[in-house]
Amino acid sequence: MKKLFIKLCKIMGYELIDQNSFTSPTLDKELNEDLSILNDKSIVLPLGEVKISRKVKSILILFRTNSNIEIWDQNKKRLFELPKIEYTLRSLNSLLKSINFCKKKYPDVKIKLTIVDDNTNETNLNKIKNLTINSNFDINIAKVNHQKYRNLIKEQKNEQTFSNLASLLFCFEIAKENTEDLVFFVEDDYLHFEPMLEEMIASYERISSQINKDIFMCPADYPYLYMNNQKTNVLIGNKRHWRTINETLCTFMTNKNFLEKYWDNFYKTCLDRHNPFEKYINEIYNTEVCVSPLKSLSVHFTNVNSSYGLSPFIDYKKLWDENE
Repeated sequence: MKKLFIKLCKIMGYELIDQNSFTSPTLDKELNEDLSILNDKSIVLPLGEVKISRKVKSILILFRTNSNIEIWDQNKKRLFELPKIEYTLRSLNSLLKSINFCKKKYPDVKIKLTIVDDNTNETNLNKIKNLTINSNFDINIAKVNHQKYRNLIKEQKNEQTFSNLASLLFCFEIAKENTEDLVFFVEDDYLHFEPMLEEMIASYERISSQINKDIFMCPADYPYLYMNNQKTNVLIGNKRHWRTINETLCTFMTNKNFLEKYWDNFYKTCLDRHNPFEKYINEIYNTEVCVSPLKSLSVHFTNVNSSYGLSPFIDYKKLWDENE
């Protein structure tokens, strides 16, 4: 009778919990395992099941790099005070590890990586290329053409600012033309934990399905979020809590529909140096939900005193060394 009942529950789409043996007979798993099924259901104990209505089919990752500029718009040193190329390589290495981890968990999700390069010298570019040689997913490199944007972007005080705006606009244009579902904009001074991409995709599905709308996601838990009395909502993701936020930097994930809906905001962000830089991106969060993880899935390796840098409660040295 027990076997028949379990079989019937499976057919009807219900899951059973045996708290005595700490197992799920219908899933044939222990309860400390991952009980969720991508594109079908998200299960978090003791909150039960969320049916996935917003399914993720593909993700385009745009990794924007400039290994020549130490810290844009600042005269400070980064944590560990090494040349910028060291941060770029470790950032890319951590991203590749996270992509591979995600592909093993979710082989049906199509993942494409484009490295958007801005004036990296040949020596450093070869180091970047060498990191990607053994990857088993779609990777290509696109180089920024500054001349294309000379008459679009307002004249800036220095070439670094113009270059930053041009490369960001190039990223947004690539995304607009090539995104099929999700798009993830990533800067080259973030180091990522291995489960980052898996957690973002699975949490995107769960949260979007619960609130019945698409969202924005930021992988970093920035220190500035704790420097005022900003109100927030806390949501349950796949394997951690997420909080609503109303500001991000230029590392965030969104979707094809929002790219089209808010194209003017993306475009205007790149036409001049605004204060804050992400002014028009942040305007979108007055209307749409944006969330970041607790605790962080990615760490922004800037100066130790930067309010936009190191996430709290992270072993920075361990994360750094793991991605050498």
